[in-house]
Formats: sequence, C-alpha cells, structure tokens
Amino acid sequence: MLRSIQASLKRSTCAAASSTHPLLRRRGYSSESAPERKVAVLGAAGGIGQPLALLMKLNPLVSSLSLYDIAGTPGVAADVSHINTRSEVAGYMGEDQLGKALEGCDLVIIPAGVPRKPGMTRDDLFNINAGIVKSLATAIAKYCPHALVNMISNPVNSTVPIAAEVFKKAGTYDEKKLFGVTMLDVVRAKTFYAGKAKVPVEGVNVPVVGGHAGITILPLFSQATPKANLSDEDIKALTKRTQDGGTEVVEAKAGKGSATLSMAYAGAIFADACLKGLNGVPDVIECSFVQSSITELPFFASKVKLGKNGVEEVLDLGPLSDYEKQGLESLMPELKSSIEKGIKFANQS
Repeated sequence: MLRSIQASLKRSTCAAASSTHPLLRRRGYSSESAPERKVAVLGAAGGIGQPLALLMKLNPLVSSLSLYDIAGTPGVAADVSHINTRSEVAGYMGEDQLGKALEGCDLVIIPAGVPRKPGMTRDDLFNINAGIVKSLATAIAKYCPHALVNMISNPVNSTVPIAAEVFKKAGTYDEKKLFGVTMLDVVRAKTFYAGKAKVPVEGVNVPVVGGHAGITILPLFSQATPKANLSDEDIKALTKRTQDGGTEVVEAKAGKGSATLSMAYAGAIFADACLKGLNGVPDVIECSFVQSSITELPFFASKVKLGKNGVEEVLDLGPLSDYEKQGLESLMPELKSSIEKGIKFANQS
C-alpha cells in the first residue's frame, strides 16, 4: 500500500506532459540521492492538515516535516513520526513556536482555517480565514521568505492576493513562489470525466482554469485526454459537478465536515510537483492559481510549468470551445471581485 501511495504521489496530474513523458512518470529520487527539503504544514491538526501530514510523511522527497497549529500538534506529530519513512517530524504549537516551525523551509503548505459547513459559501469563510492567512503570511515573510507557498485555505481566490500583499509590504514578494492550490478541481474533473467517458482514470488529463470557487472553476473538457465523444449536455453536467464538488461533499457529510480527505490528497500531489520542480525534474506541469498575465486579471489559474525557482512559465489557455469561452466570460467578474476583496483586506491595516 505504501508503494502504491508513493507511486501516485510521483505522478503529475494536470497536463498532457504528465502522460506523454515516460521519464517524468518513472523518475524519482531515492532517499539517498534526494536533496534535503524541509516542508511545513500550517494547520496540521485540522481536518485537511492531519491527512496531509500523513501523505507528506510518505513522500520520499521530504527530509524534514514541520507540523504547526494553534493546538493539538504534538499528538499529530508524535503519531506521524512513528511511520518508517525518510523524513524527521517535529510538531509546533502556538504562535510563539511558529517561527521555529518555519525556519529553513523550502515549501510551506497552508490548510489552516475553518472548514465549510452546509449552507456556507467559500466567501462566508473570508472574515475568519483572511485574518489567519494574513498572520501566517507575515510570519513566512519573516522566517522563510524564499520558500514556495502552497495556499489551500479558502477562499483561495482571495487568500492568495492577501498573501501577495503581505509579502509585498515585507519586501519579500516573489510571484514565482506563491501558489493557490486548485488541484482538487483537477482531481475531480479527471475522476468525473473518466467515469462518464468510461476510460481508465489513471491516464486522464483535464486542465482546469480560472479560480477555485463555484463558477470561477472552469474545466476545459475540450482539451481532455484521452478524447471522448461526449454530448454538450454531458459536458455541461460534468462542468457543473466539478464546480459544485465541494458542496456535494459538504452536503453528504451533513454538517460533519467538508472535502478534507480529497483536498489533502490533492494538496499532497501538488506539493510533490513543487518539490520535483525544486529538485530539477523536467517537464513538471500542473494547474495552479498564480500571478498571471494571460488574462486582464492579476491572478488566474492555468497550467504552470514548475522549476527550481517555482513558476518557470505560466502557460496559455489554449483553444477553447464556445461553451468554455462563455464560461470564461462569465467567471471574470466574480473572480475579479474576489481578488479585489483580498487585496483590500490586506491593505486595511
């Protein structure tokens, strides 16, 4: 089971590059040859943080795993530390230990914050999670300003701009090192497409662009591989289900949680891609919400080539169907508003 999990962590999941480059699929590092990499999970005692900590402990590219939360982290760290894989695990609890958790990090993953409950939108989370992200970003700027930052805390469409503004104020902002994790949208699009097209999900790729909430999520099923002759109605239904995937899980859990397990998986897959990029693995391409000039908006999710400095290249959207062009036009006002809301919050104090 460990081997199968690690094998899935080694696979790229968004772009066609991941299915057309056998070298990328096969290439990994033994613990003896992989560089030392310290990874921090901020919010490690939470619903996403705990399974994410477990999955990062299974990743052979991680040499030091730093787990931080405001409470409960020593127990999570003790539990995870017993797993017989490469990384050394340390738990940190409370704001006075945040600096130590972050020092020397190559990658910081942020699932901290409150989860969605039935009836809540990602925007309802804003007032609580925005403040949490702002304080964590301030600490990152101070203690590990050169680390890659993977933002999971919702609403990602606003929390990424908040972090960017905090880093700008601190004089540490590098747009190549800040990522909004939209990988769960890709994971869902691949799963739902494979089910409808009746093809093995392992070979499916579906780019997802835009943002990470509701209609701002735009899966490009016209670019999906392998090709399938799905009807317009099927494509619309798949798009809607991908956009509403989080709500589907929230409602199924009936007030007892949100999409924590699938989000942890998606977060671990994207973190693995970032580590591969840092380590010089070629042709690592994933979808992420980053600073971008491919539309008029300052941030946008699209395929991104990852490298030793984070973002090597933000790739164009490619050819869109008429339905996708319409979806792109429809999502822009909402995404613009969410970005501006984040920037405004960051600059209020």
